[in-house]
Amino acid sequence: MRMRFSVGSVPVVFFLVAAVSVWAAVAVSLWWLFAVVLFGALASVAAYDVLQRRHAVLRNYPLLGHLRYLLEAIRPEAQQYFIERDYDGRPFDRDTRTVVYEQAKGIHEETSFGTELDVTQPGYEFVEHATVPLTPDDDPPRVRVGGPDCTQPYDMALLNVSAMSFGSLSANAIRAMNAGAKGGGFAHDTGEGGLTPYHLEGGGDLIWEIGSGYFSVRTPDGDFDPAQFRDKVAHPHVKCAELKLSQGAKPGLGGVLPADKVSAEIARFREVPQGEKCISPPAHKVFRTPRELVLFLAGMRELADGKPVGFKLCLGRRSEFLAICKAMVAEGVTPDFITVDGAEGGTGAAPLEFQDGVGKPLTDGLMTVHNALVGTGLRDRIRIGASGKVATGMDIVKRVAQGADYTNSARAMMMAAGCIQSRLCHTNHCPVGVATQDPGRARALDVADKTERVRRYQQNTVAQAQQIIAAMGLREPRDLRPAHLLRRTDQNTVRTYAELFDWLEPGELLAEVPRDWSADWLAADPDSFSRPRA
Repeated sequence: MRMRFSVGSVPVVFFLVAAVSVWAAVAVSLWWLFAVVLFGALASVAAYDVLQRRHAVLRNYPLLGHLRYLLEAIRPEAQQYFIERDYDGRPFDRDTRTVVYEQAKGIHEETSFGTELDVTQPGYEFVEHATVPLTPDDDPPRVRVGGPDCTQPYDMALLNVSAMSFGSLSANAIRAMNAGAKGGGFAHDTGEGGLTPYHLEGGGDLIWEIGSGYFSVRTPDGDFDPAQFRDKVAHPHVKCAELKLSQGAKPGLGGVLPADKVSAEIARFREVPQGEKCISPPAHKVFRTPRELVLFLAGMRELADGKPVGFKLCLGRRSEFLAICKAMVAEGVTPDFITVDGAEGGTGAAPLEFQDGVGKPLTDGLMTVHNALVGTGLRDRIRIGASGKVATGMDIVKRVAQGADYTNSARAMMMAAGCIQSRLCHTNHCPVGVATQDPGRARALDVADKTERVRRYQQNTVAQAQQIIAAMGLREPRDLRPAHLLRRTDQNTVRTYAELFDWLEPGELLAEVPRDWSADWLAADPDSFSRPRA
């Protein structure tokens, strides 16, 4: 007769073994009490698994089913450290992370035996060296930010700390990045979470970002407070002010800080009630049309006593950005800078659907913004910053060739400060104290050590970009053009960016609009963001 084994019998078996162990403990040796405890616990867990109704796997496979959840929990670490190759990890592969860590430690060394990349695959990008390379300058390059209406221009570094708020990052991480910016002479974007003492105490140059929540400059009903802005932007460490329209990873989506993370400290800095959910709305209250946006920026610059003012966005509809350009032309008013964020940019928390499918990647957004400003005759008045997966000197070279004047980095700066890409930023369980508000975890980040690492990373990465530019036979970053960047389109064809994409001539959109731009240009209305494309 064939016997069938039932999963319901698993707890019975362990209870029987536990009972036998009790007998053995009494009759043979007290050492059997260890078996009583072990098999009693296993029997209890197995009984719970069979009786619970939430997890079908555990009901069908008591005890053994827990192995599935254990393997799932350690899968990211196993994937990162034991499975993925050096060049195919995401969001940043191991080779890139190694470069960042070594640049931060000042030990970046040569490797051997050639590249691991398949240089014959479509999508491979590279630059061409010169037969007679140049020697890079000793001084790092600077970019003057400040249009004709700016009376306090700022000289921006080629690589800066991108927007990350206190709340998203720990106080120690903010301290390290700001002090690193001070030591290295580059700028630190505050993120939209408010202007805090942690941003100010290190003495680094600040780009003060203001989002739709108007944190640090809020009225009681959540509107923008001009008086507060005027007083705070006057701080000597604040060099520029930036209005955030949208950001990579979650463009078009407002931010939410859960109530249990709104501590007394964060509530004080953001000027919101403690212990209540903190919402950053998807849209701004201070403008509804492109013209209103442009005029509001002009008002911000006046309140800032002529300091550079700009805005940040992850590009969406091209027609809407063209509408902003039309408003600039009509009003004769321009921002001093525009920061273009890529959809591949990072953030502490965002829905996967937004991360994977909303917004233009940085390459597309950057080239669109650059071309639109050139085509409307505004490019010489506005500087463009590129923000999105900038980690190496080659990344800087690519972005400048695509139209940027300078770059910003968030996740690479986090790695320089100790981030190990555990991807737990949204859980408050960052293992290295960078992206957490847990005091115990944040204490692990040594500010003095990470300050030096942030400074060295920026300094060495910019130097590497300068070395690449010199190897190309060019004297400085502003000599880079689309023709200098090449992409393999198939195994037999390589094209420059100048050949792959159309590049507008100065004022071309105001004269004779090219066919590929005509539909979006006609749909662009300086008095409406909602006019549909023809």
